[in-house]
Amino acid sequence: MTTVTLPTVPPPRRHTVAPGRSLAELTAWYGPLPLRRRRVPLAGASMEMSQDAEQPSFRFEFDDRELRAVLTSERVDSVSGDRLQLTGDLDLDGVAFPVLLRLRVVERAEDRLLVVGAAKLPYRLLRRATGFRLPWRIPATRLRLLVAAEFA
Repeated sequence: MTTVTLPTVPPPRRHTVAPGRSLAELTAWYGPLPLRRRRVPLAGASMEMSQDAEQPSFRFEFDDRELRAVLTSERVDSVSGDRLQLTGDLDLDGVAFPVLLRLRVVERAEDRLLVVGAAKLPYRLLRRATGFRLPWRIPATRLRLLVAAEFA
């Protein structure tokens, strides 16, 4: 019996989300009450690991008539357990709004990463800074952006 050593292949540096393998949801809250919950199409998501950086960079693209935005991470921190904390910007109509997205790693393999997380956004500050508006009949105090993605 002969053993053959195969060359090691470096792991891919860019992982994307396949169509239909992601979920994004925008919920408007007024105090403790959820007023409106709406699915937002995730046009694209990617996780890129550059050769010089030790942390990955994430990018989520939302494409909806209500929310047309891009969330990019600038810093990724590991928190206790299998949790990640992304500090980044939500770009709405060319205006960057700071966001803290907390992700939980549900499943991790060599070729796959499944994450679920949420960001809480103060609605009044978001509206003043970016011009983002909900319909007038929804008196929201904050928004929650939920993201679930499977990077492969």
